[in-house]
Amino acid sequence: MPEKFIIVLDQGSSSSRALAFDPEGNIRYKAQRKIEAAYPAPGRAEYDAEKLYLSQADSLAEVLAKIPEGDEVSALGIAAQRSTVVFWDRNTGVPLAPALSWQDGRALELLSKVPLSNTRLHDLTGLYKTPYYSASKIAWALENFPEVKAAAAEKRLLIAPVATYIIWRLSGGKSFVIDPSQAQRTLLLNLRRLKWEPKLLSAFGVAPEFLPEIKPSVGRLGLLEAAGRRIPVTAMLGDQQAAMLGLGLETPDSAALNYGTGAFLLVNTGRKPLKIRGLLNSIGWQEGKGGRNICYFTESTVNSAGTALEWLRQKFGMFDDIGDVDGMCRKSKNRIHCLPAIGGLGAPYWDFTTFTTFTGFSPHTDKYDVVRGVTEGIAYMVGDAFDLVKKKGIKIAELKVSGGLSKIDWLLQFQADITGARMVALEESEATAMGAGLAAARGLGLAPQWAAKVSNRVFEPAIGEEERQNLIKGWRIFVKDIRRTSRDLRKLNILPHA
Repeated sequence: MPEKFIIVLDQGSSSSRALAFDPEGNIRYKAQRKIEAAYPAPGRAEYDAEKLYLSQADSLAEVLAKIPEGDEVSALGIAAQRSTVVFWDRNTGVPLAPALSWQDGRALELLSKVPLSNTRLHDLTGLYKTPYYSASKIAWALENFPEVKAAAAEKRLLIAPVATYIIWRLSGGKSFVIDPSQAQRTLLLNLRRLKWEPKLLSAFGVAPEFLPEIKPSVGRLGLLEAAGRRIPVTAMLGDQQAAMLGLGLETPDSAALNYGTGAFLLVNTGRKPLKIRGLLNSIGWQEGKGGRNICYFTESTVNSAGTALEWLRQKFGMFDDIGDVDGMCRKSKNRIHCLPAIGGLGAPYWDFTTFTTFTGFSPHTDKYDVVRGVTEGIAYMVGDAFDLVKKKGIKIAELKVSGGLSKIDWLLQFQADITGARMVALEESEATAMGAGLAAARGLGLAPQWAAKVSNRVFEPAIGEEERQNLIKGWRIFVKDIRRTSRDLRKLNILPHA
């Protein structure tokens, strides 16, 4: 009897993957291609858009080749990095410029001139006025990339997040759509109306005809042809939203922490957004007839998590593999502080001018202390956001933890210590892919009961409240001083832009 499979495309900051799930939620086949962002100047991060697309197309082709010819591919879902933006020619599909990464901050100066306050932008979009999101990148590109500028003048320009570009290419240019969870990350979507907001389009100088049609996250989104198969696209989500779905966090106050290139704390707030100053009101996903079912999340974004550790590996050769980090932390004998700010400080600071900074160095400091300092700095940043959620009256006793860095025991134990919450790691770290697969199955009208497997790696807080508060107090003094010092030095033109 022929088997049925659902394909998931998982396009992240460091890799493009394709996975084939069977009806029970088991991963039967998978393929991966590494990708790397380029950092051509301080504050800039970009991808070769054509290579990014080909990395995803190649991984898809490899997985489809592994599926026996008589078996069925029922549907495809895609989860992708959210704020990275692609510019291409609607006639040829050729990228017109580098894809500007979500970590790119080149539009910071331009953003300061946009005639909308941070408060107004947050009210309209649920987000904040930072170059992290696509709108200012788009405005910058329209002014500074000649080919983008020319294509706009000739009405042949298309602009969208990565997921849209990939599906557009795979569908032969027939499907130009985006779901609300990713459309929000452009900073051009009205949070409540779920439509492109004219005030925002005008403020950033973006013509609506360049942008994709907004459709529910789950449903019929297009049809692609690959390896001789016609495959319906039935789900499209942001990577963090897909992870939440994969973790089964569909009820209010359920929470998760996903450690990847960045670190993301998400708390389900149900059918209404909950305003917490410094944190985001994020759209989870939209589904159901006419898109009537929608959920929201309070979200904290730490821009530099895996990025910071990878920086230590690539630039300083401190370790060979992410699997070495836990052992290095255990060899550390001296605590130092690190403020990991590659790509800027995310929630709750939204500061794209402060640099990555260390303090506490002595003649005894070694590479083990540095790796530990960066690892604990990631946990401290997550803890800052967790504290804001707690002060809002939301009680979180447990966080389900996923992502590549969730394999670092030291990180999870310190995170438990700083937050006072239990950390429950997953046996299978494919929460993002599983969530996209679940959504794709729902798009076919199915109701699969997939669930990410919980491991026996549970981390309880191991310090008392007094020690916890002292650690937090010391951290916040450090962050406050470093941010002030960075501002003062920049006024003297001693430091470049971050």
